[in-house]
Amino acid sequence: MVARTIWNNPVAPDDIIGKLYPIERGGSMPKNVVVKTPYPRQRVLQVFAFDPSLNWDLDTAVINNLSLKVPWENVDFGPSGEYLEVVDIDPASNVFYPPVDLDDNFLLAQDGLPPSEGSPQFHQQMVYAVVMKTIENFEYALSRKVLWAPFTDSTGDDKFVKRLRIYPHALREPNAYYSPSKKALLFGYFPASTKNPGRNLPGGTVFTCLSHDIVAHETTHALLDGLHPYFGEPSNLDVLALHEAFADIVALLQHFSHPEVLVHQISKTRGDLGSDNLLGQLARQFGEATGKRGALRDAINQDPAAHPLASTTEPHDRGSILVAGVFDAFLTVYRARVADLLRIATSGTGVLPEGAIHPDLVGRMANEAAAVAQHILTMCIRALDYCPPVDITFGEYLRGLITADYDDNPDDVNGYRLAMIESFRRRVIYPDRVRSLSEESLLWRPPDEDAVLSDFFDFNRLKNIQEYELVQKRNLYRRETIFGTEQAFRKEFHGWLHDDLSLMYVEKLKTIDAIQAVLNQSLNLKLWPDDSQQSIFLNEKTGRPELEINSLRFAYRVDRTGRTRSDLVIEMNQRRRGYFDADRQKAVDTGKQPPMKEDFIFRGGSTMLVDVETGNVRYVISKGVDSNRRLEIQRRYITEPEASLAYTYLGSARLNAFRLGKDRSEPFALLHGSEILEG
Repeated sequence: MVARTIWNNPVAPDDIIGKLYPIERGGSMPKNVVVKTPYPRQRVLQVFAFDPSLNWDLDTAVINNLSLKVPWENVDFGPSGEYLEVVDIDPASNVFYPPVDLDDNFLLAQDGLPPSEGSPQFHQQMVYAVVMKTIENFEYALSRKVLWAPFTDSTGDDKFVKRLRIYPHALREPNAYYSPSKKALLFGYFPASTKNPGRNLPGGTVFTCLSHDIVAHETTHALLDGLHPYFGEPSNLDVLALHEAFADIVALLQHFSHPEVLVHQISKTRGDLGSDNLLGQLARQFGEATGKRGALRDAINQDPAAHPLASTTEPHDRGSILVAGVFDAFLTVYRARVADLLRIATSGTGVLPEGAIHPDLVGRMANEAAAVAQHILTMCIRALDYCPPVDITFGEYLRGLITADYDDNPDDVNGYRLAMIESFRRRVIYPDRVRSLSEESLLWRPPDEDAVLSDFFDFNRLKNIQEYELVQKRNLYRRETIFGTEQAFRKEFHGWLHDDLSLMYVEKLKTIDAIQAVLNQSLNLKLWPDDSQQSIFLNEKTGRPELEINSLRFAYRVDRTGRTRSDLVIEMNQRRRGYFDADRQKAVDTGKQPPMKEDFIFRGGSTMLVDVETGNVRYVISKGVDSNRRLEIQRRYITEPEASLAYTYLGSARLNAFRLGKDRSEPFALLHGSEILEG
């Protein structure tokens, strides 16, 4: 292993000079003169910028072989590192492919293996590099180490998952998906269509693990599951659509982090990224190979009127509306930021002459496009800390986008938030319970000053929070320690909320009814039994409503003014029994009928952001478990017949998610498989 120290037992210069002559006469260099090289910051690996099909076109072949810089880490055969473990077993062929060694001297000297469709070892290298790059973008945006969704053992305790497993050749079918139960990414391979193969060889083998977009997309599903474990439960039309859309957004915006690709496409489109180009398309080879006559999805020039949100229900189609909205906002800001460059280049007309544009102009426009894309990608990822923990909608995600960016950049000089609001408005994406679409109305609001939470984080609790934060900072690079610290704090926080808070307000307010009113006002949680909501799950030992602290994490951010902020992000949820029969639901709720086995699970919960320095609760983003309106929406959604071929063969992904539970269902396998069946 290479040491981090520069010198090992340094010696005086005179001693070194005195020993040079024996070396020239055949002597050996003294051991204490050897220079130790520090670790490099990055590892460079070759990948396909898009997918292998672009290498068959002379125009795009020059940009498709990309050298990708990923964070340096010690890797074992596989590759296997801190976050990932590539296991190349091909069950359909009953074959195990030997693993690549990225630390082999010859591979280090040439930036890894060259791109190859026929080399399983390059396939292993490709998935490792793209997944690590996606992780890097998440950690930059969230300002913390990412953790995979944990395994839950028979006692209900969460167990740390160090590495996400990646199987490059897991399936012999046109599919790829993230498996929540296996904590793994599974990639398929399949023969291209013989009738409409696009640029693929008819019947030739297509590997999904060689599609940059597909790998980034599936990785994002895994990262999102680690952040929001209940975003995979399809409680309304937007939930799975948001999962798909968000994965597409990350894959799409990562296109703009590749300078060679960006310069090429800006030069080809003469700076007009709203015209047909590779940067706005996803999984072109996969789409053509499955007979779609083009990319799997395209974010460019999607007419909002032709894709009305109200009548679009399939998750990928509905999600594509959100993707188009985000890409449209990118284009709006990008065009505003290059307008001055166009005026300078055209003597004020803004209209470029015919022919190729100057390389210097291309370079400047590429820099602007990359900066805008990175800002919007960071904005989209950071918004995840500002979302309710369950039953997410597009409108709530918009509010998360606006609030997260406002916290980071209150002035919005370049108009990112304005562009996002206008783009969502054009697609009829509206949040509930806001007075207008102004930025001020869309921002999440802090809790009332006289609410219970103003007294909750007293000095002793604030001191505890800060001590936990210090443990986190000291172990910033040890993910398992971070997981253990957060797990311990979750249990302690549960005690604060479930016991201390209740006792404090029993003395202050005297009656349980008064306590309930205060807690509903501040957290929108049920901490005491409610005669009108007897379908809420109760703890068998205490007889009080269950409360799960499903996520607790620290976020360290530096805003545009240079101010450092440490936030504690806490997510809590509660369960309620849901029944298909509304009359039975009412009877169980009111106690006229004892609780029986539920047809589905209905959840409520809150996300709370706490300023670690002051103990002030900055935001409470909640969805009450007592909401009968949301319960009815979920009931209609999961009982509505799914008019698709996929439903006939694969069953209802909506019901399976609730019947099997989050540790055994495979929502993305069904969801991605259904897209192929319907295509």
